[in-house]
Amino acid sequence: MSSTEEVHEQVHEQVHEQEHHDEVASNYVPPPPKSIGELVAADQEDESLRKYKETLLGNAIAENIVIEPGNPKKVLVKKLVLVSEGQTEKTLDLSGDLSKLKQTVFTIKEGVQYRIRIEFFVQHEIVTGLKYIQKTYRKGIQVDKMTHMVGSYAPKKDLQSYTTPLEDAPSGLLYRGHYTVSSLFTDDDQNEHLKWEWSFEIKKDWN
Repeated sequence: MSSTEEVHEQVHEQVHEQEHHDEVASNYVPPPPKSIGELVAADQEDESLRKYKETLLGNAIAENIVIEPGNPKKVLVKKLVLVSEGQTEKTLDLSGDLSKLKQTVFTIKEGVQYRIRIEFFVQHEIVTGLKYIQKTYRKGIQVDKMTHMVGSYAPKKDLQSYTTPLEDAPSGLLYRGHYTVSSLFTDDDQNEHLKWEWSFEIKKDWN
């Protein structure tokens, strides 16, 4: 077996183990969603819990916050930002034609650490159990899968964001090349807030 085939075999095993872990985790059944009013009304006798809710929900208690009138979606995903130390942030606009995103290819220097920041609005109701799922492919073969628990967010007029933990870009001749990514922003109720594809290249240097 060639060194390239060995690398692909190892990656397949890692992906299979991750998918098995995800299947076990998926047995969790989330509680039924509650409106902001129901959340505020519950546990009023517990002052510390009441103050925590007020901090979490903020102005959403007093008003029905709507960012895009006529849009029933609770989460409006706007941007994906690639953040790496010493480099200018690279941004994908997720509010336009998603089919064109793969035409913009990010360059990532091998071996560097980077993060991905997702920027979004929340409107109408609080959302619980937000998740960011990312699958990475090379030459049509899945080589990585990440699932990040984003958390719960109340409606706000301000743009909100989630930043992934530091990731290490692969290093070495075998890992250089073009990759495509399938990204999904979802939640405990399996609502698909946004799904999109984008691309990057691992290179020896940034240029």
